[in-house]
Amino acid sequence: MMNIEVNGSVLKVKLCDNSSAEAVKELLKKGPITMPMNDYAHMEKFGTFGQQLPQNDERITTRPGDVILSEGNLLVIYYAPNTWNFTRLGKVQDINADQLKEVLGKGNITVTLSLDDE
Repeated sequence: MMNIEVNGSVLKVKLCDNSSAEAVKELLKKGPITMPMNDYAHMEKFGTFGQQLPQNDERITTRPGDVILSEGNLLVIYYAPNTWNFTRLGKVQDINADQLKEVLGKGNITVTLSLDDE
């Protein structure tokens, strides 16, 4: 599991079983990552890892709570649907679309990613 701390809340993300999610875990083993994320098109928040990660792209339609790797270096948290070629990293657990929108808030945000100690 990965934690995404944002606006005083912690989102729990169940990571996928692919080389992209494994690469994210390896980065987080070195310590938490804090990144600014921009709001885009009233459907997603995105920020950059600052390096290329392995891609496992497939054509998918996102759902609220999907955590995606885009372009090999962007972390994207979707709160509305979008169809494109993406790599799934994980899924936010135990939260509905309205709650997710509330936690993410409007506009740009800063998140801190970390591995779950549990």
